[in-house]
Amino acid sequence: MADAEEAGATASNEPMFLISLALNEIVFVRLRGDRELKGRLHAYDSHCNLVLGDVEETVYVVDDEEQGDEVKTVKKQSEMLFLRGDSVVLISPQQ
Repeated sequence: MADAEEAGATASNEPMFLISLALNEIVFVRLRGDRELKGRLHAYDSHCNLVLGDVEETVYVVDDEEQGDEVKTVKKQSEMLFLRGDSVVLISPQQ
């Protein structure tokens, strides 16, 4: 019975544990609004707020010209970025 309770406690903490393994590593973060970030994870909290350094942001923009729907990418660089957790869709180690 104690093993089942311990397993349940571990499973509920697992996502934050996985994020803790990525500290000081380069991560890929997908956001709402067709945005992606790649940068070094410096800090996080229980709300999934993130602090990233050396960030490359990619924004995908659909261009509605007469030629049809064309997707363009806009890239931006930032030295340090605070990211609010409610906009995060995915956090992954760099591929």
